[in-house]
Amino acid sequence: MTQIIPTAEPFFLPGSKTGCLLIHGFTGAPKEMRWMGEYLADKGYSVLGVRLAGHATRPEDMIRSNWSDWTASVEDGFHLLRGCTERVYLVGLSMGGVLSLLMSTRLDVQGVVAMSTPYQLADDWRLNYTEWLYKLQPYLPKGKELPGSGWFDQESWKDHVSYPQNPVRSLGQLNQLLAEMRAALPKVNVPALLIHSKDDGYVLPENLENIYASLGTSDKTKIYITGSGHVVTRDAARNQVFEAAYQFIHRIEESK
Repeated sequence: MTQIIPTAEPFFLPGSKTGCLLIHGFTGAPKEMRWMGEYLADKGYSVLGVRLAGHATRPEDMIRSNWSDWTASVEDGFHLLRGCTERVYLVGLSMGGVLSLLMSTRLDVQGVVAMSTPYQLADDWRLNYTEWLYKLQPYLPKGKELPGSGWFDQESWKDHVSYPQNPVRSLGQLNQLLAEMRAALPKVNVPALLIHSKDDGYVLPENLENIYASLGTSDKTKIYITGSGHVVTRDAARNQVFEAAYQFIHRIEESK
């Protein structure tokens, strides 16, 4: 019996000597990056969609993982992709965007695309005590709304793969990861593209402005879209997101 949820496996799509490392979000799976990966592969790039530690298996696995395990997953993916390419771009969704921005300061990458990326979590005293609180309450609901209510493309939502609730301990790890990212943002010195939906009710659009203001690079671009919820790589406006990411990577590649 396999551990990974069917359709949520990591994927590799070989192409040119330019590689794109795709990184999914918190409680998510490589599947949420698959369509974007296929789009970029059709443009000729080599694409690797990584599976972050503790994801796409069982929520109990995520509870046991730390934020440093997630950065290690990205580092592993980078070295695997770098073995068959000459240049690598980091492309991440939500927490994947957090990891992309942070790891762009630790790895030799050409640029970073961060989508639906949080700058910080809402202020909540419980975040400082998740190592104890999760033993009393292991999981919290993802929001007050009905599942899928924030999606514009309901058919895409129906086969979306993610854990149904947020592991409490993992929220504390995400909070620590966000602190690492905020400290690293002024050190980002590669081109950066930020994409966010104005209709994202899960990670509000003002997060983009805070990230953009903190970035150290002078080559930074922000794009707002509409008609999409949080998972912009699978929701109704996804092709607009894919094209913006491609044009950003293509511009940098053409300048070399």
